[in-house]
Amino acid sequence: MNIFKAYDVRGIYPQEINEKLAYLIGRATAQFLKAKKIAVGRDIRKSSPQLFKHLVRGINQEGVNVYDLGLITTPMLYFASGKLDVEGAIMITASHNPAQYNGMKFCRKKAIPIGAESGLQEIEKMVLENNFNNNSVQKGKIVSYDIKEEYFNYFSSFLKIHNQLFNLSIDPANAMGILELEFYQRFPQNFKVQTIYANLDGKFPHHEANPLKTETLHDLQKEVIKNKSDLGIAYDGDADRVGFVDEKGEIIPMDAITALVAKIILEKNPHAKILYDLRSSMAVKEIIEENGGQAIECRVGHAFIKKQMREEKAIFAGELSGHYYFQENYNAEATPLVISYLFNLMSKTKKTISQLVDAYHRYYHTGEINNKVKNKDKVLKTLEKKYSTGKISFLDGIKVSFWKQPQGQRWWFNVRPSNTEPILRLNLEADNKDLMERKKKEILKIVTQ
Repeated sequence: MNIFKAYDVRGIYPQEINEKLAYLIGRATAQFLKAKKIAVGRDIRKSSPQLFKHLVRGINQEGVNVYDLGLITTPMLYFASGKLDVEGAIMITASHNPAQYNGMKFCRKKAIPIGAESGLQEIEKMVLENNFNNNSVQKGKIVSYDIKEEYFNYFSSFLKIHNQLFNLSIDPANAMGILELEFYQRFPQNFKVQTIYANLDGKFPHHEANPLKTETLHDLQKEVIKNKSDLGIAYDGDADRVGFVDEKGEIIPMDAITALVAKIILEKNPHAKILYDLRSSMAVKEIIEENGGQAIECRVGHAFIKKQMREEKAIFAGELSGHYYFQENYNAEATPLVISYLFNLMSKTKKTISQLVDAYHRYYHTGEINNKVKNKDKVLKTLEKKYSTGKISFLDGIKVSFWKQPQGQRWWFNVRPSNTEPILRLNLEADNKDLMERKKKEILKIVTQ
């Protein structure tokens, strides 16, 4: 079934995901979790109320009670999964996808993800078989619960800035990040906030809610310059990812934020373990280590990262796509914490965000380049053979590093396959621009042949 992805369920409504499937998914998830209670939240998409109604009907049919969390962000759902007496939680959202899409994200108690390798395939199998027992189970109940007050009370405690007023421009893209604006409203003495596209609209009329696509940040960049803002902030569709623009209107690389947040976290947690995804600049690893942390590379994908955080007892992880994971939110995303730590660092150092990011700009990174290929495995084998003299890792696709070469000759690349498409994704970095450009052409020639 095409709607079951590696980390979630997602498809076009109603052709691919619809009320009937939502009902079956509700029954299957309730059975899989052996649940008594499940929390359910939803985003602003036009199809979300109907999907919610039938998902909950399926859960209740299994005799399982539902906490109706209403309209919330995905980080709020993860928070609720730890705070409430539930066996799991489901967020109805298609994240950054356009308005015609919808989907669901699943987790166990304390935000432990349910992905393809941790239960989602079993749920899919149950949905396909549709062998549910309709006998005399006492139906579950629905209880409304507003988690937002607890969420903001908790995360507001991490902001530590005094006698400073920051001017902000924020673009929630008509999506669920609008709910996160309450965080700033709690600190009128510290934040002067100006917003664009801050009315909830499931059609997302202005642009896709996806800060990873830099073209979606153009309006925010203009706002930052016009308002002379200290920082621009953009949320994705369900507010579990966040992007930033500096006071000069320049887009900040998302892995640079990992490095900055790590820096302030390590002041109070010396020698702590911090994960960074394998696409990140070498500068991230270096900054973590320079500030006394243990930098540990991880593969891409929230389910894998959260699992590794638990195994390694890491307190923070950053992903190149703008996901930032915190021990304080059960190893899940918590956008108010990213915001708090950035402003704590700016306040403490009395530096602008661009001055802080300068420490990150050490090398030359291609960014992620996607290429359609006919035979992904063949390309990966060719790369392994050609670059066999480098340090090779198969943590996620293939990563080959020549970083121990003399300065001026240091470079690495990672090529990893998409889970759902005939695509290979290339990330490459070198310690000088000329080498980066040459190696990029060299690798792309192999990938696209």
